[in-house]
Amino acid sequence: MARQILIKPLISEKAEMLSEKLNQVTFLVNRQANKIEIGKAVEALYSVKVSCVRTITMPAKQQTRFTKAGLQKGRTSAYKKAIVSVEGDDTIDFFDEI
Repeated sequence: MARQILIKPLISEKAEMLSEKLNQVTFLVNRQANKIEIGKAVEALYSVKVSCVRTITMPAKQQTRFTKAGLQKGRTSAYKKAIVSVEGDDTIDFFDEI
């Protein structure tokens, strides 16, 4: 069940800053998942205590590219991300297996 809710962790400069300074982790999640389901999935998968979950639905965007074949138009997909605050000394390290 946790695999269906949590799609993948988002690794970016801003997400790493949140992780280091505020003990928050960012995930790409299923668009139908709510905050309670996301919190329970993170607790079950990483065995940490979650204090707060914030969700953001990112809208789809129009994209335009200039190629040899001419102007190409398209869209990026809409997605939902969740910023999960982990309590106390608990941490989630995605790079420990490398």
